Amino acid sequence: MTTTDIPRNGDKRFDVVVVGGGAAGLSGALALARARRSVLVIDAGQPRNAPASHVHNYLGREGTPPSELLAIGREEVTGYGGEILSGAVVAAERLEEGDFRVTLADGSSVLARRLLVTTGLVDELPEVQGLAERWGREVLHCPYCHGWEVRGERISILGTGPIAVHQALLWRQWSDRVTLLQHTAPDLTAEQAEQLAARDITVVRGKVSALDVTDDRLTGMAMADGRVIPSDAVIVAARATARAGVLESLGLETVEQEMFGHAVGTYVPADPAGATEVPGVWVAGNVATLTDVVITAAAAGLRAAGAINGDLVAEDTRLAVAARRAQQEFWDSHYGERPQVWSGNPNAILVRETADLKPGTALDLGCGEGADAIWLAGRSWRVTAVDISGVALERAAGHAEQAGVADLIDWQRHDLGMSFPEGVFDLVSASFLHSYGDMPKERILRTAASAVAPGGVLLVTGHAGWPSWQQDPHPDVHFHTPKEVLRAIEPADGEWEVLLCEEHERIQNTPDGTPGTRTDNVLKIRRLR
Repeated sequence: MTTTDIPRNGDKRFDVVVVGGGAAGLSGALALARARRSVLVIDAGQPRNAPASHVHNYLGREGTPPSELLAIGREEVTGYGGEILSGAVVAAERLEEGDFRVTLADGSSVLARRLLVTTGLVDELPEVQGLAERWGREVLHCPYCHGWEVRGERISILGTGPIAVHQALLWRQWSDRVTLLQHTAPDLTAEQAEQLAARDITVVRGKVSALDVTDDRLTGMAMADGRVIPSDAVIVAARATARAGVLESLGLETVEQEMFGHAVGTYVPADPAGATEVPGVWVAGNVATLTDVVITAAAAGLRAAGAINGDLVAEDTRLAVAARRAQQEFWDSHYGERPQVWSGNPNAILVRETADLKPGTALDLGCGEGADAIWLAGRSWRVTAVDISGVALERAAGHAEQAGVADLIDWQRHDLGMSFPEGVFDLVSASFLHSYGDMPKERILRTAASAVAPGGVLLVTGHAGWPSWQQDPHPDVHFHTPKEVLRAIEPADGEWEVLLCEEHERIQNTPDGTPGTRTDNVLKIRRLR
């Protein structure tokens, strides 16, 4: 299991930040990590079930100590690349660009595209002396979590509201020695008294003052009038208050949960998948559903994770479409600014390296205004020429008509990151396939290699850096070396023969007409099978 270090300037960005590392949070994080999302779980180390000795009704993990279950969950999350950070989140805010900034108590912060809040709740116990000290031991609240462990024992219900009768009747399933201590609960109706009597549940009126403990074991409930009601376990209706501070900082408010006309706690409203009223924020577990036990909290985390990933997929698609349109618009504008961008001469490396090849079918990737394709067609190659710019392709087609080779060239418009020409070719050429945008060049080159027919040649020519008169004007642009290009293709043993893999310097005039230099590279390989 690993943890992560957070830079104090808050520039570390995740697809999803999960606030709360209990069953819901870890379950959601696991599903998101398996979906290849970058995930950070921030956990303050205050699990609600820490006082409990074991987790129950969790299929396959029955009887597991809570701390062990969380340790296993953390290992599973980090095993798929998720990250865990110990810390307390104090606030979150939405930034103008749409991300969330999550701020921790130590002043550090992280960025998240989406938030999953699984902070759980706090149990507020009735004010009876000794009650809090034995919470999770003999002071219990959930029969499905603890009923089996106290089956047949003397069980006292501490009445603090209208729910007391319901509790007594429910716990009667696990023991025939149930006593309802009315304490501060309202008087019984005739119907309720009849129900309790029918189930042999004793009712004791009067207030409880303290727990009676002997040798570190609960033995009875001490009444204000001096009586002691023998008890092995006491059942309380703790008020469950959602830990919603981080959600409140985003403008979300909690609402009261009522049962039998009595407020039993607060929760954060959400749809069935956990989406809140704040776009991009989900909740799961007890912060959203007071009645969730460990296994249902884990299920809620999984359900929310699926919804979050689906939301991110939709956003990724919108961004990809926008980027594709922007790339097309950029290159159309680039070619549309002037009647001619390039010299009209074919690439010298293409001429040199293909002059002795027998003409066949060729694929020209990034053909621009068509000089390479027209030169190949003039030597009897049948060429499929591809570019992202419709302006460039229209111009290239006109040049092919003038050169008398239009019938040998099929001009196709493709954003190679999105689509690729069909078929296999005797020659695939990619000359200076560079872009200022986000172009998946490695994937394009692998696809290009797969389009080479057995015995055919792949020729990749590119810049090895900026020209001498430019000093890294775009630091995010990476120029591949010929060896990097070869690795990107992922050639199988015995599948390719490397014919040329080198860098070379050439003279190129600067914008003001004076001589400058530029380093280019070339990779030429032949498919053997």
